[in-house]
Amino acid sequence: MDTIRNIAVIGNYLPRMCGIATFTTDLVSAVRQSDQTIECWAIAMNDRPEGYRYPPQVRFEINQNVSSEYHLASEYLNINQVDIVLLQHEYGIFGGEAGNYNLQLLRNLRMPIVTTLHTVIREPGPKQKSVLKEIAALSSRVVVMSRRAVDFMTTVYDVPVEKIAHIHHGIPDMPFVDPNFYKDQFGVEGKKVILTFGLISQNKGIEYMIEALPAIVKKHPDTVYIVLGATHPHVKKAQGEEYRQGLVRLARQRGVEKNILFFNRFVELKELCEFLGAADIYVTPYLFEAQVVSGTLSYAMGVGKATISTPYWYAEEMIGDDRGILCSFKDHKALADAANRLLDHEIERNAMRKRAYTFLRNSVWSQVAVDYLTLLNEVRAERASRPRRSSRLPILEQGTVSLPDIRLDHMLTLTDDTGIFQHAAFTIPDRDHGYCLDDNSRALIVAVTAQDLLPSSDVLHELQYRYLSFVNQSFNDSTGWFRNLMSFNRSWLEDRGSEDSQGRTIWALGVCCALSGDPGCIALSTRLFHRGIAAVEHLHHPRALAFALVGIHAYLARFSGDTEARRVREILALRLFKTFAEIGDREWPWHDDTVTYANAKVPQALLLCGQWMERDDMLVKGFELLDWLIGIQTRNDRFSPIGNNGWYSRHHEITRFDQQPIEAQAMIESCLLALRMSGRDNYFEAAQRSFNWFLGQNDLGQSLYDFSTGGCRDGLSPDGPNLNQGAESTLAWLLSLISMHGYAAEQKKFQYMVAIDS
Repeated sequence: MDTIRNIAVIGNYLPRMCGIATFTTDLVSAVRQSDQTIECWAIAMNDRPEGYRYPPQVRFEINQNVSSEYHLASEYLNINQVDIVLLQHEYGIFGGEAGNYNLQLLRNLRMPIVTTLHTVIREPGPKQKSVLKEIAALSSRVVVMSRRAVDFMTTVYDVPVEKIAHIHHGIPDMPFVDPNFYKDQFGVEGKKVILTFGLISQNKGIEYMIEALPAIVKKHPDTVYIVLGATHPHVKKAQGEEYRQGLVRLARQRGVEKNILFFNRFVELKELCEFLGAADIYVTPYLFEAQVVSGTLSYAMGVGKATISTPYWYAEEMIGDDRGILCSFKDHKALADAANRLLDHEIERNAMRKRAYTFLRNSVWSQVAVDYLTLLNEVRAERASRPRRSSRLPILEQGTVSLPDIRLDHMLTLTDDTGIFQHAAFTIPDRDHGYCLDDNSRALIVAVTAQDLLPSSDVLHELQYRYLSFVNQSFNDSTGWFRNLMSFNRSWLEDRGSEDSQGRTIWALGVCCALSGDPGCIALSTRLFHRGIAAVEHLHHPRALAFALVGIHAYLARFSGDTEARRVREILALRLFKTFAEIGDREWPWHDDTVTYANAKVPQALLLCGQWMERDDMLVKGFELLDWLIGIQTRNDRFSPIGNNGWYSRHHEITRFDQQPIEAQAMIESCLLALRMSGRDNYFEAAQRSFNWFLGQNDLGQSLYDFSTGGCRDGLSPDGPNLNQGAESTLAWLLSLISMHGYAAEQKKFQYMVAIDS
């Protein structure tokens, strides 16, 4: 499985002022620094219509209160073919009841989702519970930052423990230094500094620390309490600076206004680290226990601060084993006693600092980024082996064949006056990759074989000329081989193409000789067939041999007396048969330790050779190989072709993705031939399964055929169909559809003849 290369993180983002914005910004930065080959970027949630002046790492914004924008975000993520989405969840940053708007986004995503939970409520309301349970169900993993949150997720929200990952809150990597090093920057040199930082709101309990100050100042008059942080934007919008002004009045009333400094601003990381560095003691005097994570506490302990805290859940977990002191909620006397104890005993304070610093070494952002990437790659690999089927109903009921009309719209879109382009960016021809003989040969077969199935053949004659002209131009007189790759400026990029391209071109030329109704096409394709057949004698790869043999048999169907073609057929047929006849392992009858693509072309060629050369041994081997390929590529009565992201190696599991249309096409053509030769219904069923794979009866329940364009998506990945519609996939679909239409036409003709006879 390929490693992850494109990660989208959904959450708040700086310069929006909040803890999740800081976390998301730091996480994106840490991942990008950890592996510079990874694209890691953000979708930012906005709490105001005008948004914020974000950096380039933010590529999309969602107004949290506009439901439709969540759907647009899911479309944006799907179109950009993101490998994985990392959601930062806290109820309040999403719109709707209990933040349920974000479910619209998550339900529509094709790729795996990993959700980091910044809030886990022990006693949620019904809507809060249902929203979080669905988020967990839609997510491949949920990440929590405390052991208490693991317990809540399993007992309250019924999430399996194996679906939960514990990763620490990230912290800056600061050296363990003497606080006096930074104090002069804030005018507190020679002072004992106590610090609280973070967005200011009433649940922070700062008033209890101010109430504790008189007892602290009495013993340590050189103490300064720094309150660092702006009022929370939502609090400020609703109540203004009422809470902060109340704190200032309280300090004045208690006679400690000269011992307290308010820094009313949201500080950047560098300055925050300097404030933390200057502190002797850090305090979080929060009022309530229901908090499963605190970034401020992690930051303070991570830079080696002696910490005093009330026993909210996260603090209980972090401050255990003498890494700090816990005090009762709303108990200013306990806060004063703890502060005086630490200020009185410098050795104890420094030992506590060291224990906290050491404990959180695994929480520095560089390590947290590695932990996240390890988890995300694990999830991505799991998606490949255990994909999530679409919740949408498949287009066809199992066991039916409903043939769409043959449409050449997208084939024409990909074709210019030179030939057919190799690739598409989504549905648009991609000129950067130019043309190839492989695809123009396939396109020639489509143009020839579709002429009896479409009402008007004028366009098909024109396409035959165009594709056959490309084949003609590809022949290299100096080498006697066909060239394969051509740039957009019509320059050949090689002197000779691959064995596959030689064999596939002979296939196309043989079909054109046999079936074209245009005398000029028949004449040119016959001449090219004879010019190319000499090189074909030098082919050795079984797949290339099979392509060529199918073409030679098509040619001989029209010109059966051509002794040179028959001579080459015998050479290639014996070479192909010998490759497989010497294999005695019925469990692995393949010629190689790895099974790759277009595999069913081999038994198709052997069946043709056995039939027309009257070789029963070739027939037996052809049926044996086809039956084996059908067996290994059938899963839950669905066609599940070998994926090209690893293939199928002996003694290993079949790679399920990325599944390619070319394999379905080869299987359909081989099975229909076997059906005609044997009359066995199982071959029709196998062909039917393979065809229905295009239409949604596959491992994900999603259609690869695009009914709106007439094109075919480039493959089936763990996240769903690849959104590009290149030539190979579209031509594989058209060849498959033409084969099925051809068989259906034969059956109608047969039924008509039976009716006449009766």
